[in-house]
Amino acid sequence: MTDLLHVILLGIIEGITEFLPISSTGHLLIAEKFGLGERSDLFNVGIQAGAILAITLIYWGRIWQLFTQWRVPANRDYLLKLAVAFLITCVLGLIVTHYGFKLPETVTPIAWALVIGGFWMLGAEALAAKQADRTQVTWRVAILVGIAQMVAGIFPGTSRSGATIFTAMLAGTSNRAAATEFAFLVGIPTMYAATGYEVLKVMKEGGAAHEDWTALIIGFVVSLIVGFIAVKWLLGYIRTHRFTWFAVYRIVLGVALLALVPAGG
Repeated sequence: MTDLLHVILLGIIEGITEFLPISSTGHLLIAEKFGLGERSDLFNVGIQAGAILAITLIYWGRIWQLFTQWRVPANRDYLLKLAVAFLITCVLGLIVTHYGFKLPETVTPIAWALVIGGFWMLGAEALAAKQADRTQVTWRVAILVGIAQMVAGIFPGTSRSGATIFTAMLAGTSNRAAATEFAFLVGIPTMYAATGYEVLKVMKEGGAAHEDWTALIIGFVVSLIVGFIAVKWLLGYIRTHRFTWFAVYRIVLGVALLALVPAGG
């Protein structure tokens, strides 16, 4: 029963944090370090897949519109920009993976990423507020969002959604809702590709044979349900609110971790 509760809690944490700009990787690692137990790579990939499916369902109408009405110039242009952002992330991600460049997933670098990311969000919000309200996604936005996704993958605790949303806002799509939609839509194929890569790697290494599939399925379902609710809430929240409280939360959490965890821990 205790392990089942831990699985449910990890699914809840993944569902809440995957698309909120507060870093799911950071929160899962912190949760595992502070009592919920370390899980397999396949388990972490599995519960992430639940959150990805949740946002796919939420944006299914928009995705269907883009692909079935691709002859409409605006839709075709948007699809091309999504494709370019995705390909940039893939190419840079393969280069980074080949050279093995990634920070260790320990608490200290994640804490610093939370703090720095929080101040980055506050600054980005302030700068974006001074711009005219622009919903258009430019090619500059698409290219920089693709780069931002890769950077978030290198630095655990950065938050992929936070990095891409605020990059889009600073690069020209100052409207929060429009920046969030593009960031989330380009994140869908990116995260499916990353999840598929991790699953194939685990299967090749024989990790699936020792996996607790019941725990993985429960975590997946919990993450799917909670992720759906969390993203629905976020999309309503950002219509009338800034991301300020998310930034403050990141800073407070990061500082608390730096105070509690020994250097390098």
